[in-house]
Parts: sequence; structure tokens; C-alpha cells
Amino acid sequence: MTNGTEIQYLVSCEHGGNEIPPAYATLFRGYETLLNTHRGYDPGALIMAQELAEALRAPLVSSTTSRLLVELNRSPGHHKLFSTLVRNQPANVKAEILRDYYHPYREAVERHVADAVQQGRWVIHISSHSFTPELNGEVRNADVGLLYDPERQGELGLCLRWQHALCQARPELRIRRNYPYAGKSDGMCTFLRKRFTESQYLGIELEINQKHTLQPEADWAWLRETVIASLLLSLA
Repeated sequence: MTNGTEIQYLVSCEHGGNEIPPAYATLFRGYETLLNTHRGYDPGALIMAQELAEALRAPLVSSTTSRLLVELNRSPGHHKLFSTLVRNQPANVKAEILRDYYHPYREAVERHVADAVQQGRWVIHISSHSFTPELNGEVRNADVGLLYDPERQGELGLCLRWQHALCQARPELRIRRNYPYAGKSDGMCTFLRKRFTESQYLGIELEINQKHTLQPEADWAWLRETVIASLLLSLA
């Protein structure tokens, strides 16, 4: 698949925390409960990303700023770039948020890919996320989701192998591809696919059902270990 090209792994986590910088704390006064929900961040995604990066010996780019301040996994101009708590703020306030939080993060991820490509390496990027078990009254029927662009054969092949390895290791889990979101929807990986060819870049979004992050630590740790071990097997 790589024709002998050296691989550079990269792990990112766009929704690793629910922190609000002090300068914008007044915008979220009274919304502390909301910040602690899936709308504020992706529980479990950061530790998953940290352990993936360690296992892959890969650089990790992560953010612990709440997605309610600015949505790092949306492209510039996207209608959900800012939450309803920020959307109606003056233009200069939103410009400051983009300057201080959005652009530095996005540029850091893109720079890692660009530097590796310039060195002749093929980048495999895993973006770590988690999803709420129920949304708008609909129960999400999956434990792990693997999101990719089905038109990119490298991404399709890796996700098929990863799904198979996970199912073999944990038959009781439901592993679904391009669920609960479509892999081609707007996101960091989709953004990077537009800038780098399939021979330069492969991007996968890993989605873990948040019901597992609420399990006893031993069970949650076991799932993380299984996810990582099955990925390493798939890459081998």
C-alpha cells in the first residue's frame, strides 16, 4: 500500500476538554452543566489519543478548550464553527478566538502533515473522538465507529482490517464504519484530504461510545488497549 514509503503517524484530539479561557468566562456563566456534557467536549477522547500516540510513537496535537468556544473540527466559515453562546458576539471577539485558539490548532495539525510529506513520508492520521450514546431521542447503535472517505482505498482498507481485528478481539462489541457520522462530513480529516493526495495522507476518525468512558476504569482501560492492539495489528 505504501510501496516502501516511510510512514509518519499523527494523532489529534480536537475535543479533549471543556476549558473556557478566563477572558470568555462571562459568556458561559450559568452554563457550567452544559460544558460538562457531550456538547462541551468528548469525554475519554484525550486519554485515548494520548495512549494511541504513545503506542504509535507519534506526535500528538490536542486541545482542551471547549468546542462551545470554537469548534476545531469544523472548517473556516462553517455555520457551526461557533456555538449559539458565541455566535452573536461582536466580530472582533470572534476574530480573537479564531486567532488565539482555532488557527494555532489547525495550523499545528496541518504543519505536521506538510512537514512529513515534504520529507517524502506517507502520513497516517488518527483523530480521536467520542460520541454520546443517545442524541435527540435516538440511541446510537455502536460501540466504536471508524470514519473514513470510502473513495480513498487506503482508508477503506485500513478501516476494514481494523474493524475485523476489533470484532475478532471483542465479538460482543458492535464496530461500525462511517457511523454515527459520515466520514466525508466536514472535519479535520476531510479538510486535510483536500490538501494532500491519497498517496500522501490517510485520515481516520476514531469514535468511541461515551457509555464506555463511564464504565469502571478497568473496563474502559481494557477497551482502549483492545482498540490500540487491533490498530497495530491492522497496520502490520
